[in-house]
Amino acid sequence: MNNHYSTSKGLHLNYSIIENMIEENARVLDIGCGNGYLLKLLKDKKHIQGNGIEISQKEVIQCLEKGLSVIQGDIDEGLKQIPDKHYDYVILNQTLQSTCNPHYVLEEMLRAGKKCIVSFPNFAYWRIRFNFFFTGNMPKSKVLPFEWYDTPNIHLLTIKDFFEYAKKHDITILEGIYTTRATIRKGIQYSMFSNILAEEAIFVICK
Repeated sequence: MNNHYSTSKGLHLNYSIIENMIEENARVLDIGCGNGYLLKLLKDKKHIQGNGIEISQKEVIQCLEKGLSVIQGDIDEGLKQIPDKHYDYVILNQTLQSTCNPHYVLEEMLRAGKKCIVSFPNFAYWRIRFNFFFTGNMPKSKVLPFEWYDTPNIHLLTIKDFFEYAKKHDITILEGIYTTRATIRKGIQYSMFSNILAEEAIFVICK
């Protein structure tokens, strides 16, 4: 279910950022884990105790073939079977915008995990604004490559939206990393104008 970058460079950058956020031997749940690439990377590099949830039966089978502990499930139905704060980290990588009920999904993540890692494409990125303004079509990019009629992204959001959501729901943002064209962006301009300059955001949050 994860809609990672369409380029391998971007995909690996996204994964390496998340890898660096997680401590050795942590208990990790990857929601919408796709074919299990990230989960396998974390098991191999960080020796995590990892589990995954994925809606696609085909990708669940691919995960099992990698020796991963993954179950088939719909994240929009929540994580009722998981006790409070059972995991050190719950990951939702490039999937928030494709959930039917993102608020409920985030609530369940924050309940089940001590910390959560959430990444999403920033719909306010300047190239997307430029494209929409001058063409009048729904914009596409490397992180949003779909046509309007076949996109899985039903709740597109911006970095500003996420900050406002976190404030409204008493969510603490512990760390934020911004990327553009598969490159981590740092500096005061990205701190001040991330909503325009960043193509993707990756946040560590808790409650």
